[in-house]
Amino acid sequence: MFSLKRQDVARDTERSAEAPTDFRLGLPHHGTPSLEHLPKRLLRSVQTYCLAFSDWITEWTPPILVACYWIVCTSIFVMCSTDAIKVFYYFYMVADLYIALCTAIECFLGATPVRDARTAANKVDANGGKFPSSDKDLPIMDMLIVAYLPNEKDIVIGQVMYALEEIVYPKDKLRINLVYNTPKPIEPLESQLRQLETEYEQLKVVKVLNSSSKADNLNHFFTLGPTGADFTGIFDTDHLPHPYNVRWAAERFLKEKTIDIVQGRCVVYNTEKAFLAKMIAIEFDKIYAIAHPGRSRMFSFGLFCGSNGWWRADVLRELQMNGEMLTEDIDSALRAYGSGKRAVHDMNVLSYELAPTTFQAFWKQRMRWTQGWTQASMVHASLIWTNPPEGERTGQERVGLVSLLFIRELSYYLVSQHTCLLVSFLITNWPHNVAGFVKLIFFRYPMAEWFLFLTIAALFATLYFTNRVRSEFTSWRSMVAFSVVFTPYLVLQSTMGLYGHARELVKYSSWNPTARA
Repeated sequence: MFSLKRQDVARDTERSAEAPTDFRLGLPHHGTPSLEHLPKRLLRSVQTYCLAFSDWITEWTPPILVACYWIVCTSIFVMCSTDAIKVFYYFYMVADLYIALCTAIECFLGATPVRDARTAANKVDANGGKFPSSDKDLPIMDMLIVAYLPNEKDIVIGQVMYALEEIVYPKDKLRINLVYNTPKPIEPLESQLRQLETEYEQLKVVKVLNSSSKADNLNHFFTLGPTGADFTGIFDTDHLPHPYNVRWAAERFLKEKTIDIVQGRCVVYNTEKAFLAKMIAIEFDKIYAIAHPGRSRMFSFGLFCGSNGWWRADVLRELQMNGEMLTEDIDSALRAYGSGKRAVHDMNVLSYELAPTTFQAFWKQRMRWTQGWTQASMVHASLIWTNPPEGERTGQERVGLVSLLFIRELSYYLVSQHTCLLVSFLITNWPHNVAGFVKLIFFRYPMAEWFLFLTIAALFATLYFTNRVRSEFTSWRSMVAFSVVFTPYLVLQSTMGLYGHARELVKYSSWNPTARA
């Protein structure tokens, strides 16, 4: 009954609205009125309302579940006994300390790759811009710019022109490929893109018909056959790769022959647009500059992160992208790792990107990421106890996978339930002054202050290392603001994680592209 497509229902409804009506029966007049039309029209109306109701249920079930979760958890803590509250309090303090310490250790370990990258870049500058490898030894590189034109129509030409004119790499060894989809023709933009293709031999413009995602665009490009490139880089349309981005990636591949993927650092550059963009810029500095390389050192494996990543062309063409996943890039990264491929993080492979400037755009982006990570974690959880086709996974790697695929997902519940516990304190024993509030929340039990001080020390260490590697688009004022909002943001992040789990539970599968400006 529900197999009828929505567009078919809408089209039939429009036809019924346009047809002359017999007012005696309320039916379209197609000559002699007949009651045989009534069951079919009634069925279509029922189907339309059922589809609309199904959409409403799917859309509103996740927020209702999350709201109920917060209310129920807080209510349970309110009704718990004093001894049970004490156990919960220490448990969540230990869990928070563990997460904070792991983050700080990752940041500490990430300082070395940053220092090594700076040393290599300074050496090139000292040699007058001369890189270790000669131009004749450089591999052929394919740069793929993936675009969804209705969303990125205002920036796509500028991004393509930047890649054509600013990237410093031998022209005969670099191909710029724009792979895009659009539900309707966009003129004169598409004609302008085709004209650029005739003017620049480096450029290839590929329009993908019947595509609804980034995965569809990439997979279509792979079906066009081998291009002769040795390595392929994937970039979202809002990215502006550093002029030496391609060169540093090529140098890393030439230096270490066993590498299959080089993931670069992503830097937010539109920080002047909004306070939110400033905060995301600091977050990206923490994630891409030190957390990712630090985690790679800690657990002995790296991952492709979705954009600004370079692959061996044959590996990427073989794996392709899974269009059923909301974050097809993370899925491909885990599939590559599962098959024994090696990924590294290189801080000189730099790319600048746009951050969302409104909370609505930020929410849509992070919800897609959160639910996508949940999908990927469920699908690839077996990596924890299985081995690659050749060799054996080390204990260090297995611990890293548990942290990445299980504890990261669990952290949403640890943070949110700790928050509910603290809220229950306020409900049952509302403080009358600031001193009472501080004692109630932070110093309720013996030894609680030590957990608090150690957690704060770990957070300050994280912020210290982040400040050491922050990009030129941020400032110390932004760091101070980020420090202030960091704890509330953790609570928001846990809420988004719960929301993503709820969406996955109801199989919510809407793909929401991030708004660009």
